[in-house]
Amino acid sequence: MDNRVMMGNCFLFISLFIFSLGLSEAQKAPAVYVFGDSLVDVGNNNYLSLSLAKAILPHYGIDFPTKKPTGRFSNGKNAADLIAEKLGLPTSPPYLSLVSKVNNNNKNVSFLDGVNFASGGAGIFNGADEAFRQSIPLTKQVDYYSQVYEKLTQQIEASTLQKHLSESIFIVVIGSNDIFGYFNSKDLQKKSTPQQYVDSMASSLKVQLQRLYNNGARKFEFAGVGAIGCCPAYRLKNKTECFSEANLLTLKYNEGLKSMLEEWKLENKDLSYSYFDTYAALQDVIQNPTSYGFADVKGACCGIGKLNAEVPCLPISSFCYNRKDHIFWDAYHPSEAATRILVDRLYSGPLKYTSPINMEQLLAL
Repeated sequence: MDNRVMMGNCFLFISLFIFSLGLSEAQKAPAVYVFGDSLVDVGNNNYLSLSLAKAILPHYGIDFPTKKPTGRFSNGKNAADLIAEKLGLPTSPPYLSLVSKVNNNNKNVSFLDGVNFASGGAGIFNGADEAFRQSIPLTKQVDYYSQVYEKLTQQIEASTLQKHLSESIFIVVIGSNDIFGYFNSKDLQKKSTPQQYVDSMASSLKVQLQRLYNNGARKFEFAGVGAIGCCPAYRLKNKTECFSEANLLTLKYNEGLKSMLEEWKLENKDLSYSYFDTYAALQDVIQNPTSYGFADVKGACCGIGKLNAEVPCLPISSFCYNRKDHIFWDAYHPSEAATRILVDRLYSGPLKYTSPINMEQLLAL
């Protein structure tokens, strides 16, 4: 299906009067564009007919305002929602939901207010989603953004569009599935050493980031990969303790990511970014759970079997009564309560967690 054709029929409602008003006092950016995996997917995978990575069954969404599954891999809101709250903006809608509206001749579809391209199971590499049959890998997410950008350039005066995009925030949360993929594939382990693999992740990511930059993006928020070896699914591999090999590979990748971003900034002097050390922030919560109000650091709230992580969160699964007690909602994803803590650190945290600046400082530039 050619999205260029689908978008070609779109009548984009644009009011230059609204542009002239500027941001409201509550809004800290004109729009948010999100790229990534299930940590920030707000429903794109609902539109993928073959995907096995869908959060569309109970008990997902049990604490969301609607109390229903939405496609978010959480008991409630995820990081994309909570960052939007910080910025005084509504959550950016899933790209594929906007395309669906265009196909149904909805005339009031706007890509100017922010778009979420993230997809559960997605990785930096195109093959990272093989276990889930279908997702939108990062390359394709950026392809979709490029199509949106091309359409906007035909409909908005160039300087107006560039101002809008340069003040918008581009969020990138990806890499976990690539690391999961490495440990799940003997073939990948034979082809590349751990260091070679994470180096390739960082260099491949840089190519996609440059494409975003070339199409107007100037302010970026990056989240490093968290301590995935401590998620319930990986604790099962190591007698309920954190799986250190996965954590070590994550640390290697995050170091490479930070180095790549510093280099990339030197090559594009008018871009700005904030990097969030998800690993350090999550480990702080895991090692000091009572300080943050958590009672269970190892098990999933929703699931079946040991640590509630042997079988995914399904309608037949048991789930914890107090979701605020658990760091992990399911075998792989944090609860809304844990995500709120991480987003607070991302937004206004100290240099211990953010570099070279935090998101609040990024917005002020």
